[in-house]
Amino acid sequence: MERCKWKEARPGCKCSIKIVASLILLIIFLSHQADFDSVAEKVKKLKTRPTDDELKELYGLYKQVTVGDINIESPGALDLKGKAKWESWNQKKGMSKEDAMKAYISKANGLIQKYGL
Repeated sequence: MERCKWKEARPGCKCSIKIVASLILLIIFLSHQADFDSVAEKVKKLKTRPTDDELKELYGLYKQVTVGDINIESPGALDLKGKAKWESWNQKKGMSKEDAMKAYISKANGLIQKYGL
């Protein structure tokens, strides 16, 4: 059977199936991205400040989504806040953007329910 080309994809050919599957994955990702963007704005408006541990968890997930694996050196021992943030982000190393996004959305929605807007 002749291989189809992108411009000549026929219904039922493997190229068409791959294209549709890729488009579905893109739509799902964009949906998660929209949810992430929305909840990231909402979480800034919480009535009460979350605990330090909750904030560190959100920070690590946010950085994993927006930057990816940690790409900076650990701060010095005297920079306690910077060190805590670095450790939180470093714990997410290897987590996919999509998984980090889902975890961030879940955590942020939990905080919104807990503390209110």
